[in-house]
Amino acid sequence: MDAANETLPEAREILTVLAEHRLELIRLRDRLLELQNGDDAGGGGEALGRRDVAVADEKRLRLRMQGIIDQMQASVARLEELSITLRDIQTGLIDFPALVAGRQICLCWRLGEDQIEWWHELSEGFGGRRRLSELE
Repeated sequence: MDAANETLPEAREILTVLAEHRLELIRLRDRLLELQNGDDAGGGGEALGRRDVAVADEKRLRLRMQGIIDQMQASVARLEELSITLRDIQTGLIDFPALVAGRQICLCWRLGEDQIEWWHELSEGFGGRRRLSELE
């Protein structure tokens, strides 16, 4: 448990960045959809010029999105190196595998909590969280 708590500062930083990247990715996706659904009505060269700009913007957005995805994958890989299982980016929910009295459990933590104070059975998730004080 102490080892898991010691990783929290780094995990907190990684999860904060992941949440920011997630929001940026959503923003870029929405912008991409706007471009793809844009109205190119009109005639002549002006419409073609707007379409060329839209294609260039789409390419730029896709490249930026891929860059963010690559960064997110690297962040998740770092969490895995720390023996952390990412459960939810939006809430910053993570699990740490633990062995208590020969029993495998997950220590459970999410952004906003000061330290690890929760656990759950391997077969349960967030809904099955219990306080560490209840661990027998």
